[in-house]
Amino acid sequence: MHRAMFTSLRQGDEKPKVTRELLLRVLAYAKPYWSHIGGMLLTILAGSALSVVTPLIFRQLIDNILPSKDLNKLVMFAFALLLVPLLNGGISVIQRKLNATVGEGVIYDLRVALFVRLQRMSLRFFTNTKVGELMSRLNNDVVGAQNAISNTIVGIATNLIEGAAILLVMLSLEWRLTLGSVFVLPLFYLIARKLGDRLRVIAREAMDINAQMNAHMNETLNIGGALLVKLFGRATEEGDRFRQRAGGVRDMGIQRAVIGSSFFVMIGLVSAVGTALVYGFGGWLVIQDKFTVGTIVAFGSYLGTLYGALQGLAGAPVEFSTSMVSFERVFEIIDLPHDIEEKKDAFVLKDAKGELAFENIDFKYSINENILLSAVKRYGKMEDVGAVFSGGKKTADDGPKTADGQSAPEPAATSQARDVALEGVSFTAKPGQLIALVGPSGAGKTTLTYLIPRLYDPTSGVIRIDGHDLRDVTLDSLAAAIGMVTQETHLFHDSIRTNLTYAKMDATQAEIESAARAANIHDFVAGLPDGYDTIVGERGYRLSGGEKQRVALARVILKNPRILVLDEATSSLDSESESLIQDALKRVMAGRTSIVIAHRLSTILAADLILVMDRGRIVERGTHDELLATGGLYSQLYETQFRGERI
Repeated sequence: MHRAMFTSLRQGDEKPKVTRELLLRVLAYAKPYWSHIGGMLLTILAGSALSVVTPLIFRQLIDNILPSKDLNKLVMFAFALLLVPLLNGGISVIQRKLNATVGEGVIYDLRVALFVRLQRMSLRFFTNTKVGELMSRLNNDVVGAQNAISNTIVGIATNLIEGAAILLVMLSLEWRLTLGSVFVLPLFYLIARKLGDRLRVIAREAMDINAQMNAHMNETLNIGGALLVKLFGRATEEGDRFRQRAGGVRDMGIQRAVIGSSFFVMIGLVSAVGTALVYGFGGWLVIQDKFTVGTIVAFGSYLGTLYGALQGLAGAPVEFSTSMVSFERVFEIIDLPHDIEEKKDAFVLKDAKGELAFENIDFKYSINENILLSAVKRYGKMEDVGAVFSGGKKTADDGPKTADGQSAPEPAATSQARDVALEGVSFTAKPGQLIALVGPSGAGKTTLTYLIPRLYDPTSGVIRIDGHDLRDVTLDSLAAAIGMVTQETHLFHDSIRTNLTYAKMDATQAEIESAARAANIHDFVAGLPDGYDTIVGERGYRLSGGEKQRVALARVILKNPRILVLDEATSSLDSESESLIQDALKRVMAGRTSIVIAHRLSTILAADLILVMDRGRIVERGTHDELLATGGLYSQLYETQFRGERI
C-alpha cells in the first residue's frame, strides 16, 4: 500500500490545470461577496500600515528618545506601542467577520448548487455512485473549495500588500541591506515549486482515500448494512476493513504533515540565511558608524515580517492548487449532464385522465459514462476506487468460471439473465383500468414500472400519457400525476406525520387521517403514545413490514395521483397484515389507472388486462380465463404460484 502511494507520488505528472476558465469560474462564486472582499482589502491595507509603524517606533526610541532621556516622548511612544496592537486587534476582528461571511457564504452556495444538481440526477446515477463519495463532495470538498476564496486569495493579497509596503520602507532606510535581504528570493521559489508539486499530489490522494473511507462508513453504518453485518457476524472483518481505510487516511495525513513541515523548515533555513546576511552586513555598518543601532533593530523586525510574507506567498501556490483540486471535484458533479432531461418547452400535464401507452419499448441497463463521476478524469487514480468492500476492479476475465477455472457456459434458455431488459413492449392502459403484470422473477416487471415515472428513459420506443410523450411533459407535473409504491418501502427517520405529508406538504389533519383510514393504518397510529408524531426510525425500521407498507399506501392516497404504480408484494407479511393491505389496495386502486406487479390471485382476477412477461417481452396478454385456456406460461405460473390461494 505504501509503495503504491509513493509510486503515485513519483508519477506526479497528473496535475490539476489551473486554467483561466477555471479561475474565472471560481471567482464567479466570490462575485456576490465583492463588497465584503473590498472591506477585507481595506482592513488588509490598514493592518499593513500598522505593521510598518511598530519597528519605526522602536528605531525612534533606541536612536533618539532613550539617548536624550526625553521622558514625555518616552511616555507618548510607549502609549503608541500599546495603541498599535489594540487597533490591529480590532481590525483583525472586523477582517475575520468579513472573511467568515465570505467563506460560509461560498460553502452555502456550493452545497446548494451540488444538492440541487444531485436531486435532478437519474436513478442510474445513484445506482452507480457511492453515497460516501457524494457526502465527501458535499462536505470535505466544499470546505476545501471555499478556502481558495476566503483564505488563500485573501492571504495572497495580505502578503503582497504587506511585503510591498515593508520593502518600500526598508529601501528608504538602507537600500544595500534591502538588496541583501531579497538575495534569497530565488531559493524561496525553487523550494516552493519542488515541494508544492508533491503536496498537491498528496492532497489529491488524501481526498480519494478519505472518500473511500466515507463510502465504507455509509455502507456499514446505515440500518440495512448494520443489520447485514450482525446477521453474518462480520463485525471483526468490517473492523479490519475500516482499519485499513482509516490507516490509509492516517498515512496520507502523516505524509502531508511531514512534507508540509519540511517545506516550512527549509523556508525557515533560507530565511535564516537572509537574516544572517542582513545582521552581519548591518552590524559591520554600525561598527563603521554608517548605521544606527535603532535602524538595524527596525530592519530586523521588518525582515521577520517580510520573510513571513514571502513564506506565505511561497506556500500560496500549494494552497491554491489544493483548493483548485476541491473546486474540480465540486465542478465535476455540477457539470455532469442530466440523464433524464426536461425539454425547455416541456408541456405541463394538468388534470391527467390516466391513459398510458407503451409503443414498442426497448430498454437496456447500459451505463452512460458521461453521467457518472468515474467517467471524468480523476487525478490521483480515483477511478481505482471501484468497490467499497473488495476495492478491486473487474477485468475482462472476471466472468463466471467453472470449477476448473474455465469460462462458464451461457445461461440456459429458461434463465432470465440477458443483455436487454425490455424488448418490443407494447400495451395500452385505458383510464381507470387495472393492468396486472405477472411473470417469473427477473422477467422485467419492475423495470417496466420504473419507466412510467421516468426513473429511466427507454432505449427506443415511446411511452405516452394522455397522448403526450413522457419526454415532452415536465418532470414535476409527471410526478404529480403518478403515485408509486415499491416493494421495498422507504420511510424517512422522522414522524409518521412528516412521512405522510411528504406527498402533500399542506395536508390537513383531516386529510391525513382520511388517507390513513383508507390504508387501514389509522387505528394503529392512533393507538401509539405519540400518535402521528411517532418517530419511525431509520428507514422506518421501528415499524413492521406490513405497517410500513400501509404507511406508504396512505402516503400515495394523500398524493391522490391519477396513475398508480405498485408492487403489491405481501409474501413476507402475516395473514392479518396481508388482509389489511389487500383491503387498502382495493380502495387505493378504485377509479385510478393502476399498473400492478401482481403477487395475489385476487388482484389478477380483478385485472382488466393481464400482461405475462418473460425475458423482457410480453409473451401473453388477456384475462384470467383467456390465459388459462391457452395453456402457456400463465397456466404454469397459475399452477405453481396462485392456484392454492384462498380468494
